[in-house]
Amino acid sequence: MDPTIIVHRPRPAGGRHVTVLGQDVGVAYSDRDLIEFLRQSGLDETDAEAMVDGDSPEIEWVAAPAHEYGGAA
Repeated sequence: MDPTIIVHRPRPAGGRHVTVLGQDVGVAYSDRDLIEFLRQSGLDETDAEAMVDGDSPEIEWVAAPAHEYGGAA
């Protein structure tokens, strides 16, 4: 199954672009931001929190570990 949510590589200034179903939804600076983007994309907040907290296979974290939003090294 392909991930439906992509959290792209960290930006040099911090934060990570987020794509949901191929649509750019913004830059997340924390898990809270990511949850809000998922909620705005139609997921129930409880489901969005469970996906992020549970490291769902529907979320692909690119070029950095999950839950890290700081600037790239």
